[in-house]
This record gives sequence, C-alpha cells and structure tokens, in this order.
Amino acid sequence: MKILVVNAGSSSLKYQLFDMETETVLAKGLCERIGIDGALTHKRSGKPDYKCTDALPDHKAAIELVLKTLIDKELGVIKSVDEISAVGHRFAHGGEKLRASAVLGADEIAYLESIVELNPLHGPPAISGFKACKEVMPSINHVGVFDTSYYSDMEEKAYIYPIPYELYEQYRIRRYGFHGTSHRYVAGKAAELLGNKNAKIITCHLGNGSSITATVNGKAIDTSMGFTPQDGVPMGTRSGAIDPTVVTYIQKAKGISAEEADTILNKQSGLLGVSGISSDCRDVATAAEGGNKRAKLALDILVHNAKKIVGSYVAEMNGVDALVFTAGIGENDRELRAEICRDMSWLGIEMDEKANATCPRGEIADVTANGGKTKVFVIPTNEEYMIALDTLNLTK
Repeated sequence: MKILVVNAGSSSLKYQLFDMETETVLAKGLCERIGIDGALTHKRSGKPDYKCTDALPDHKAAIELVLKTLIDKELGVIKSVDEISAVGHRFAHGGEKLRASAVLGADEIAYLESIVELNPLHGPPAISGFKACKEVMPSINHVGVFDTSYYSDMEEKAYIYPIPYELYEQYRIRRYGFHGTSHRYVAGKAAELLGNKNAKIITCHLGNGSSITATVNGKAIDTSMGFTPQDGVPMGTRSGAIDPTVVTYIQKAKGISAEEADTILNKQSGLLGVSGISSDCRDVATAAEGGNKRAKLALDILVHNAKKIVGSYVAEMNGVDALVFTAGIGENDRELRAEICRDMSWLGIEMDEKANATCPRGEIADVTANGGKTKVFVIPTNEEYMIALDTLNLTK
C-alpha cells in the first residue's frame, strides 16, 4: 500500500511517498514559492536530485506537478497515480474535537475552518493543501493527522489555565500543545529501546521551534507549548514563557498595538532577540565560541529554561526512565545536549561525553554514562512516517 504524505505551508508543499509494505520512502520533495514563480526539488534514493522551476499559481498546481513527477518515466517511482491508496495530511491544530487522526470529510473540514482563528498561521495553508489534493485525487481517502491530538488525554489540571473559567468556555483558551506527532514518534521509539511501554519519558524537540513533553504509559501528561506554539522554552525567534504582564507593559511603554507586541515576542525574540545575531542556533553558537557575550547568554537562557522544564516533569511523573533529544538542534547540537544534562546526576541523568560527541548524525544513539539510572537517547524524529502509519491504519 502506497501512502502520499503532504505538509502544506502558505507558499510551500512538502511530500513523501511511502511504500508501507516495506516501510520505505520511495520519493520525497518540496514545492516552493507557490503563488510566486514556483520551484520543485524531487529526491529519490540513490539518484541525483531533480530540480526545476515551473509556474505554481496555487496548491492545486503544486500537487499536480508532484503527481506528474511521481509517474514520470525518467523521474518517477510509480507507473500510475492509481497506485496511491490514500493521502495523509499534517495539521498543526485539531482543536478540542479532532482528538485523534481522522479520515477527512465535510464535517471535519468545516470544523477545521471554524478554528482557524486559533491557528491563523498554519491552518489556512493546510486546509488549502487538503482541498487541492482532494480535487486532484477525489476517489481515495484523505486523512488528517493533528499535532495537538497527542495531548488530548491530558488531565484538566494540565491544560486549564488559572484565568476566569468562562474564557475557556467561551473562547477555548487552554493549553493545546504542539509537535505532538514528533513527540509521539520518539517517545514510542524510546519505550521500544527500554523494552517498557509504560515508561516515564521526557522528549525534547529542539529546533527553530522547540517543545518538551512528558509521556507516561504512552500518553502525554504535560507539554511546554500552550495555547499557541509561543509558550515554553526560548526558540529561534519566539520568547517562550514570560510574565504575561510584559506584553501589556511593552504595549503601553512603546505605544504599540497588540499585533505589534505579538510580532516582537513571536518574530523578534528568542535566540535572535537576545543574541542580536541570528535565529539559527548554529550561527549563535559560532558567535559564542568567538567570544560574543550576548550569543552565549542566548544559549545559556535556552539551556536554563530547558533544565527547569525537564526537572519539573520529573517531579510531575515521580521519576523518569529516559530523556530524549530530537529535531534539528536536539539531534545535531552536541554541546547543547551536554549542557542540558550537566549537573543533573541527582535525577539519574548522566551523559557519556565521548558517546555524545561521536554519535552519528541521523541515527539512534544511546549516550548514557555508565551507571546512569536514566537513559539518555538521541532519536531522529520522523513525523512523516507517523502520518503515513496513521493513514494506513485508518484506510486499509
């Protein structure tokens, strides 16, 4: 059974074609600059990348180009579009009703459209991508996989904010959590490595957007991102958790609107805001190594906040069996991993510095020190596989 996984952005469309019988990726790629001039990068194992520019006025044109490329005699990996059994779509937000992956019909799309104001950045392009794919491939099932659904079983005490309860009832203001598909994948892998499906696991998805999640018995019990992906640890351009009064104070002090304050906290803060250099952790680390004090401070703040959240989750779970690092920074920044684990032996978290420094990129690695009671893993995430697997299970 072949599953096409689609992740649509405002001007982009990522895709992967899976053969689920062998659990392999046949092809993957990216359509960029949709609505501008259009560009496609198409990748197949063992063959050179194919790149082209083509007019892509909308997402429908993009998916048509993807399908055309997938069945091309020279570039393709299948003979006919009919070989694609179903399409899985990534959605950042499923609200309170879409609590698990689901086959998408009129009711589901109507609900997703009704909660766009909760998800104004990612919601509209994901819906547009689905509609485009459904129009081009109307006779097969389309499945939505929602990042928020991993947190649907959290207790009220973990997701209700201590504000007037009527605000939750009227406007659904609560902790939703994000990156759930990634946390679900790496927590599952960690449980397999431990041989314990009931394990207490903390997963650190650290990238340009970062979140930390606590999982017990295969279910998330808490997570650092909240009503929006703005909460939690500092990120590339997001502030992470701050005193909420800072927002209104900035508005009054600078005489700016709520939208302008949101821009400061969402697009001008985090690593970029503190370092004044870049939102890319690699650039900030290079500057810190060169003696830039603000760059070092930006990284120290990230480490400090990550350690606080990890420690709080250990308290919440009454212990921890594994600490997992994943995503761009988590998988590749050895120094940051080491700093987060430093001075945490009281929790049983001890890292083998040599194993950490030499673990191969793109592979699962156990970097636990000898005698460490809590396993420390580096596990590359694979959200697309999880989307394909959910799609398979719902449509086979």
